[in-house]
Amino acid sequence: MGLYNLDKIFKPKSIAVVGASETRGTIGRAVMENLIQGEYEGRIIPVNPKYSKVVGIDCFESLSQTDQNVDLAVIATPISTVSEIVRESVDVGVGGAIIFSAGGRETGDKGRELEDEIEKEAVKGGLRLLGPNCMGIICPKWKLNASFAAHMAPEGKMAFISQSGAICSAMLDLSLKKKMGFRYFVSIGSMLDVDFGDLIDYLGHDPEVTSILLYMESLTEVRKFMSAAREVSRIKPIVVLKAGKSKSGANAAASHTGALAGESRVYEAAFTRAGLARVHTLEDFFDCAELLAKQSPPSGRRLVVVTNSGGPGVMAADAIEEYGLELSSLGEKTMDRLNEILPAYWSHGNPIDILGDATAERYAQVTNCCFETESVDGMLVIVNSQAMTDPTAVAETLSKDLKGKPYPVFTAMMGGMDVEEGRTILNKMGIPTYDTPERAIRSFAVLCDYARNLELLQEIPSKLPGDVEIQEGPARELVDKALAGKDGFLEEAESKRLLGYYGIPVNRTEVAESMDEALRLAAKMDYPLVMKILSPDIVHKTEARGIRTGIGSQQEVRDAYEQVINAARTYDPDAEIRGVTLQPMVQRADLELLIGAKRDDLFGPVILFGMGGVFAEVIGDRNIGLVPLNRTLARRLIEKTKAYTILKGYRNMPEADMGLIERLLVCLSHLLVDFPEIAELDMNPVLVKDGKPIAVDARVLLRKSEVAAPHHLVISSYPEQYESEETTTHGLQILVRPIKPEDAPLLTELFENLSPESRYHRFFSPMKSLSRDFLVRFTQIDYDRHIGLVALAREDDEEKMLGVARVIMESDQRNAEFSVAVGDRWQGKGVGRRLLERCLEAGRDYGIETVQGYVLAENRQMLKLGQELGFRISGNGEANTYHLTIDL
Repeated sequence: MGLYNLDKIFKPKSIAVVGASETRGTIGRAVMENLIQGEYEGRIIPVNPKYSKVVGIDCFESLSQTDQNVDLAVIATPISTVSEIVRESVDVGVGGAIIFSAGGRETGDKGRELEDEIEKEAVKGGLRLLGPNCMGIICPKWKLNASFAAHMAPEGKMAFISQSGAICSAMLDLSLKKKMGFRYFVSIGSMLDVDFGDLIDYLGHDPEVTSILLYMESLTEVRKFMSAAREVSRIKPIVVLKAGKSKSGANAAASHTGALAGESRVYEAAFTRAGLARVHTLEDFFDCAELLAKQSPPSGRRLVVVTNSGGPGVMAADAIEEYGLELSSLGEKTMDRLNEILPAYWSHGNPIDILGDATAERYAQVTNCCFETESVDGMLVIVNSQAMTDPTAVAETLSKDLKGKPYPVFTAMMGGMDVEEGRTILNKMGIPTYDTPERAIRSFAVLCDYARNLELLQEIPSKLPGDVEIQEGPARELVDKALAGKDGFLEEAESKRLLGYYGIPVNRTEVAESMDEALRLAAKMDYPLVMKILSPDIVHKTEARGIRTGIGSQQEVRDAYEQVINAARTYDPDAEIRGVTLQPMVQRADLELLIGAKRDDLFGPVILFGMGGVFAEVIGDRNIGLVPLNRTLARRLIEKTKAYTILKGYRNMPEADMGLIERLLVCLSHLLVDFPEIAELDMNPVLVKDGKPIAVDARVLLRKSEVAAPHHLVISSYPEQYESEETTTHGLQILVRPIKPEDAPLLTELFENLSPESRYHRFFSPMKSLSRDFLVRFTQIDYDRHIGLVALAREDDEEKMLGVARVIMESDQRNAEFSVAVGDRWQGKGVGRRLLERCLEAGRDYGIETVQGYVLAENRQMLKLGQELGFRISGNGEANTYHLTIDL
C-alpha cells in the first residue's frame, strides 16, 4: 500500500487505546500513562469502561461507540482478539493501528493463521498496521509516546527503526545518557504490513530527518526495500545492523558459487548497492548513532588528532590506517603556528601530542589552530586523565569551541571516574564522546565509507567496448528443453552454448559419449587437448581425478578416456556418467578467475567474482554484486578482490583488458535478467591469457521459477518494453527508449544546445550548466519510481538526443509529475508530443492515477500540447504559471 495512511500512525490527531487496563504492569496501562504523561496534544480515547476510574477520561465499550473520528488504534489485547478489533476499526474508518500483541507467526502455524486473519481484515479498508509484537512508536516532536517504553526519547533529527524491543530499550536508555535526539523512534515488530521499505520512504522524505538507523533481523518485500533505500541514501545516511550469520546450508550448495555466496555476504552486497553503511556489532551501532545525532556526516577521510599523551595518539594513528582513513597534512602555516603555541618537544606532526601537562587553554589554542587548516575533514580530541590535565576543565572549554564546526568533531575521554564529569558536559553540549580512540575512529570510518560508496555508485558509466549481441530465442529453447528433463542440469557443452548466446567468450567444447567418438572428434581438433568427465553428479572434476590435460595424440586420447571414466566410477559408483568433453588446451594462462551466479531466495540473482581454480574456496577471494550490472558496477565488483591487483599487471604478468572482463560480467548480468530459471552458474576457471578472458569450464543448474522476468529482480532492470521506433507527426524518424546511465554525455549535449529560453521553460531558472549531481539524478533512475524516455536519432553517423520526457512518481506511487524538454532544432516537429504520449502510456501501466505539472504562461507550445492530450489547465497566468493535470 506504499505510504498510504502512514500519517495516521505517526501524526494522529486522535488515538483509541484498545485494551487500556486499570491493572498496573500491563501494556495497555503503560501505553495510556505514556500518552498522558508525554502530554500528547491530540485526543486519547480509552476503550475499556473500567479505565475511566483510573484517569477520569471518558471511556468506551468498543471503537464503534466513539463519538468522533479515530486516526490511530493502539491495540494491547491478546492476539486472538485482534482480528475482530481490526474489523471494527475498518468499520468506523480508523486509518492506522499499532498492534502490541505477541503470539503471531513467531509461535508457529497457529500464530501465522491469526496474523493472516488480521491482515485480511485490514486490507478490506486500507487500514495500515504496525506490528504485531512491537513496542510502539515515539515521536518527540509531537509529544507522542504510543509505546510501553520507560521514557520519552529526546527530540532530535534521527529516525530509528528496530525489529527488537530490547534494542529499542537499550538505544532509548543510551540516548538519555548521551543526549542523542530522535524525530522518530519506531519498533517495527513482525512487519505484517508496514515494513522497512515503507518506513525508509516515509521517514526519509521528512526534511527534518537527517539520518536513519536500522536494526534488522529479517527482511520482507525486498524490492520495495531496495528501491526506498537507494532513493533515500542519496540524500541522507542510513546505517544498518543486520543480526544473523550465514546459513550452514551454504556448504551443501551445488557449486563453488553457492558455497562462497553465503547469506551474510549477499546482505552485504545488497546494502552496498543500496548505499547503506553496515556495522556488525551493537557497540558500533550505538557509536554511529551518537555521531549522527550530534554531527554532520564527513565529506572526506582526513583526520587530525589532538592528544595529551603519546600512546593513545599512536593507537589513533594505527586505527586510522586500519580503517582506510588518512592523517591530515598540517601544512607549513599550521606547523609554524603550532610551534609558537606548544613547547619545543611536541610531536611536530599529526597526531598532535600537546604533552602530558596540557591545560584546557592549550587544548583550545591547538584545536582553534587546526580549524584554520583546509586539509581536515574531521577532528578527534583525546583527553587522558593526568595529574596536570583537568578533564572537566578541558571539557568545559572544548564544549564551547567545538560546537558548530563544518566537519565532525568528536572526543575520546579516556578513563573512569576522573573523566565522567567531562563526558557529561560534552554530551550535554552535543559533542560525541567515546571511551577509546579506536571506537571514535571506527564510527567516523563507517560514515566515510557511506560517503565513498555513494560517490562510487553515482559514477557515470561509460559504454562497453563493442556491441553486445544477444540471442535470447535460442537461449530460451535450450533452457526450456533442459527444464523439461528430470534434473535441469546443463552439461558443460550446453552451458557454454548458453553463455555464448549472450556474448560470453567460451572455448570450443565437444561431447563424446564413447571412446570411438572421442577419437573421431579429437582427429578434427588441434592438439594439445583437455579431456573432462561429463556427469551431472560430479561437481568438482579435479577431486574425482576426472580431468586430463596436454593430450597430444590419438593414443593419449584412448588412454585418457579410460583413465577419466574409471576414476569417475571409483570416485562415485552411483554417478551418472554421460561421457567426456574434449576442448583445445589454453596454455600458460596468466590468471584463473571464478565467475559465477546464484539465485538467492531473498535478493534474486547475484554475481560472484574472484580468484578461481581448484583452490577457489580455500583462497576465499570473492566479491558479490546484485543484478543488473552496468560497466561501472562491474568494475566495482572486480576492484574489491585480490584478483584485481594481478589483473592490473603484477611483476612480469601483463595488464588484463579490463574492458573485456567488465563486458563479460555485464553480459552475464543480461543473461540472469532474462532467465530467472538459472539457480546456479559456475565458470571456473575463466582463464585470462594475453589480457583476454575465456571460460574453459562451465556448469549451469536450472530450476523452475515462480516469478517471470524481470520481476525476479530486486533492483528494477532496464524496461525494454518501452523501446519503439516512431515517426512523429512531422515525419521525423526517432527511437524512443528509456534513459540509461550511459546517456549522461548525450543529455549534456542536449542541454548545451538548448537556448536560454528553452532552459528557462524547463527548469524555471536560467541554468547555465547541468551539474554532475543533476546528471546522476536524471540518468541513474529507479525504473520502479521514475519514467524517463528519450528521443534519439542519427546525424552524420552520430547518435543525438533530441528530447527527454519524464513522469516521476510521488512517494504514494499514485500521483506523479511530468516534464518535457526538446532541443530547439527539433521543437515543433512532434518530438515532445510523442515522448509525453509514451510516458503517459507507461504511467497507466505503472498504475499511476494522476499526472500533473506546472508550465510557464509564455510556454505556449507546451500549453497547447497539454490541452490536445487532455490535460486540465487551471490558473489565469497572473502568477506566470499554469497547473496541468490529467487523470489516467
